[in-house]
Amino acid sequence: MSEQTTFDMPKFDTPKDANAPARPSAAASVLAIGLMSGTSQDGVDIALIDTDGEKISHFGATACRPYTKAERTLLRSATAAAANLTERNARPGVVAAAEDLVNDAHVEVVQSFLDSNGLQPANLAAVGFHGQTLLHRPERRLTVQIGDGRVLAERLGIPVVYDFRAADVAAGGQGAPLAPIFHQALVRRLGAEPPVAVLNVGGVANVTYTDGDQLIACDTGPGNALLDDFLRLQTGQPLDVDGRHAAAGRVNADMVARLLQHPFFDLPPPKSLDRNDFRQWAGDALDGIDVDDGAATLTALTATSVAAIVPLLPRAPRTWIVAGGGARNPTLMRMLAEQLAPAKVETAHAAGWSVDSLEAQAFAYLAVRSLRGLPITFPSTTGAPHPLSGGVLAKL
Repeated sequence: MSEQTTFDMPKFDTPKDANAPARPSAAASVLAIGLMSGTSQDGVDIALIDTDGEKISHFGATACRPYTKAERTLLRSATAAAANLTERNARPGVVAAAEDLVNDAHVEVVQSFLDSNGLQPANLAAVGFHGQTLLHRPERRLTVQIGDGRVLAERLGIPVVYDFRAADVAAGGQGAPLAPIFHQALVRRLGAEPPVAVLNVGGVANVTYTDGDQLIACDTGPGNALLDDFLRLQTGQPLDVDGRHAAAGRVNADMVARLLQHPFFDLPPPKSLDRNDFRQWAGDALDGIDVDDGAATLTALTATSVAAIVPLLPRAPRTWIVAGGGARNPTLMRMLAEQLAPAKVETAHAAGWSVDSLEAQAFAYLAVRSLRGLPITFPSTTGAPHPLSGGVLAKL
């Protein structure tokens, strides 16, 4: 950490439900770690924050543990195998192997992070553990995130809040996106003129719209997943580094228009996507296309699908703040600026936030909200029937 933080640990009441998060008796600001392994399947992000689950007192250190090529291959195999799951707790074959990998990688990154930053388990109120999403089918009230919070709690000696999406999906919500309440706290700290949109471009892109107390969110469409998969299949590269292929190519506007005919784009928010929802749809359209032109077209699809959300919002955002891997793609940032004009479009880094660790910070924040029994999803963000808390507490 860049500075030492003094805090009081929360005092917990005993919950009536053994699986329900305990609640601090007072809203003390505490230290929490957040972990995120997103649908891009590129690695584990970790971040430390000091928060009471409402205001953010301090941002601490961040780090990343990349997945190796072999690990990414295993995760892709598990994602493919999970397509046929009907039970969220089923762990057949390669899915079980992938869960062991996820557990080990997250334990490894937390232990290394604690050592690097002079922290002890006793310094932390909780770890917020998202796990790795393999399948997201809220219309079937099914969402599958591998990674066992009980294993992490036992091996780390720290309470772990995990399984954040399940309660919302079980209640009929989309279970995604989960970061909007955190984004609202960030925007309030920023003091920007509303309305402000926070756009996260991971494997799937999602937006948070905040205007005072008004909070709206949804997935907007493909983020990096289609582009990453296309580049990997065509060139062996895991991603379009610095948007170079897209910058060298020509956008096929007719193809973008055809891709935008996917039924998802006709749905009003809140709405969410599985990583692979567009894979077959885009694969058929892109068959035989030049690599650079394909990259340019998929990048334009991401930018155009984000812009398609604007008419569905109460007011056009004055500012868009872009985080996630997409914020490091200058070609995508240029296309977003063109599509969203006259709004200001800037990266999370330019706003003073972390481009890469924003979602990890969000799950630290959500873990503390869960400990306090505060809601993390809302009718306007996931379609939940009412504001819902979420997360399961793995105690020591």
